[in-house]
Amino acid sequence: MSAPKVLFGFHAVGVRLRTASASIIEIFVDPTRRDARMRQFVQRAGEAGVRIVEADGLRLSRMAGSAGHQGVVARVNAIEQVKSLDDLLDALVEPPLLLVLDGITDPHNLGACLRVADGAGAHAVIAPKDHAVGVNATVAKVASGAAETIPYFMVTNLARTMGELKERNIWCIGLADDAPATIYGTDLKGAVALVMGAEGPGMRQLTRKTCDALASIPMRGAVESLNVSVASGVCLYEAVRQRL
Repeated sequence: MSAPKVLFGFHAVGVRLRTASASIIEIFVDPTRRDARMRQFVQRAGEAGVRIVEADGLRLSRMAGSAGHQGVVARVNAIEQVKSLDDLLDALVEPPLLLVLDGITDPHNLGACLRVADGAGAHAVIAPKDHAVGVNATVAKVASGAAETIPYFMVTNLARTMGELKERNIWCIGLADDAPATIYGTDLKGAVALVMGAEGPGMRQLTRKTCDALASIPMRGAVESLNVSVASGVCLYEAVRQRL
């Protein structure tokens, strides 16, 4: 069994409490926080039979590696996820909707992308092992529980993986500011992998070349681009709209 990991914040710990309380080893809470939200949270944890430990803010910050723990830190066992991307795709009975992230190294961006991917019902998020951030406590906090629910696959060679997706007739559509076609004029009803690059540099050249098509989000104001998580949300929910 893998070593226990740390989750922090009401959303991240609350989702684990709701979906897999048996995997929680213990929850540490700040006894100086006595507001209604904390009282309700502690009550739910107690009803689930989870051990509660009081700890001061300094200890919680050290455990979480952040001061943004909201007075809640949990030690949890890892939940067994789908073993591989192939296993996940083989099991799907509907057209896949995937989010591919190229060069996303900021944990806050990754957490927000996981959250919006989960909200839109995407089946998985894919990223390269290099030029990417893994799921850590900060990612889990920002994802508000989505890091626990949506599969996140880090692959050795992103272009090769995209090629394998294309062999499965999954259309790889890259988001690019200079693409003449817009995301709203692109057919997203079938099997689709939406490919996003980092804000600024965008997709790497090989990733871009591997895409089947490129699309853009129309920008009407002074800013030239959107944050990657916002762009992911726009594109994923356009796919959802088309599929309804």
